[in-house]
Amino acid sequence: MHASKEEKHDVAPDSKSVDLFTASEVARFCQVDLKTIHNWAERGTIRHFRTPGRHLRFRREDVLDFLRRYGYPIPETLRAGRPKVVAIEGNSGRVEALRGSLDDHFEVTVFGDPFDALIAVGSVAPDALVLDLDLPGVDGLRCIERLRAVPGTSHIRCVVLSRSPGEKARALGAGAYDFLDSDDIPGLTSSLVRLLGVGAA
Repeated sequence: MHASKEEKHDVAPDSKSVDLFTASEVARFCQVDLKTIHNWAERGTIRHFRTPGRHLRFRREDVLDFLRRYGYPIPETLRAGRPKVVAIEGNSGRVEALRGSLDDHFEVTVFGDPFDALIAVGSVAPDALVLDLDLPGVDGLRCIERLRAVPGTSHIRCVVLSRSPGEKARALGAGAYDFLDSDDIPGLTSSLVRLLGVGAA
């Protein structure tokens, strides 16, 4: 497996309520040996931190991010309910219209005000963010770049909606995981299912 190098995260978490996994558990999830996990950690391929005793530990969201990025199935241990999705769509109502089909797979929170949504990201801790780039007064690409740059939100899969096909390359370059035409709202469910590994055993 060839994985790209990512920034290490060697600082222990402040909260004791964070779900943590050992290197052995992550090895079992990936069906590889323990040495492979240590190699991935040393290369910065998977985010981790070390305990005061120098043992590797992995946060739940970082393990999920790794498994999703490289197409591993999501084990039941990590499923803890439906993935959370935050959608920012202004007043268009497009995502809200899909609420029925999205609710079958995800816990969805829709915001009309982008600033309310971005403030809520820290408390909601979503697995994915659906962002309408056509919102006036919001630099959606900058939002994506910042979410990807901050360790606490870098695992969030951003899916972009826009009526401007020319924005696709810029959105993906900023760190979006998918780009959909605003009128292709039915494709949103399948995109999120694919990106979040819903239904993978």
